[in-house]
Amino acid sequence: MNIFQDTGKYILLMKRVFVKPDRWKMFFRQFPKELEKLGLQSLPIVAIISIFIGFIMTMQTKLNTSNPLLPVYTTGLVTRDTLLLEFSSTILCLILAGKVGSNIASEIGTMRITEQIDALEIMGVNSANYLILPKIVAFVVMMPFLVIFSMGLGLVGGYFVGILTNILTTGDYLIGIQYAFIPFYVFYSLIKSMFFAFIISSVAAYYGYYSYGGALDVGKSSTNAVVNGSILILFFNILITKIMLN
Repeated sequence: MNIFQDTGKYILLMKRVFVKPDRWKMFFRQFPKELEKLGLQSLPIVAIISIFIGFIMTMQTKLNTSNPLLPVYTTGLVTRDTLLLEFSSTILCLILAGKVGSNIASEIGTMRITEQIDALEIMGVNSANYLILPKIVAFVVMMPFLVIFSMGLGLVGGYFVGILTNILTTGDYLIGIQYAFIPFYVFYSLIKSMFFAFIISSVAAYYGYYSYGGALDVGKSSTNAVVNGSILILFFNILITKIMLN
């Protein structure tokens, strides 16, 4: 893989994507469909993972910080800040890179190998703009809602520790998740997630758009989209954290 060649092709593709649509009617017809497919259909996996991670995180934090010298709010505070700063943005996006990224890459890749994209080009349609722009915009718009949804359910999962076990009282947990709350952490997490959503959707679209060969090559494109998207998320997570929290 030539990283410089791929980077150049990616930039040129994005220049074709982010232009004024030839027909806004087609864009707004496709946009709600992408909102449902990429956003709403991701809600079940986001809900399940967030609840269980919140539950497990709270339980493990309490079991490993049972020192009587620590204040009662420690468990709730650690759970809240971990969900806000990393899980509901970075880790959730890594998970969605597998679901959404592979979906976009395989869909566009299938259209490429079945020559549907070539047919659009012959008809004078900007296929990159027509196929990719609604997906990127829809996923970037939906991601903040998925993050807020994940944060809330993660905290609810932690609350169930106090109900279903005897290791933590619900009162101590509620004190913890309210103690020393910094609203900027929510803003930081939302900005990060929107940036990651762009990476997931655009990288997946790039690998799908340049798929050639047969069905096996579509599978390879989906794998490359997920792997490289995840690597870029981790890299830019460091960069954004350095800029926003320094």
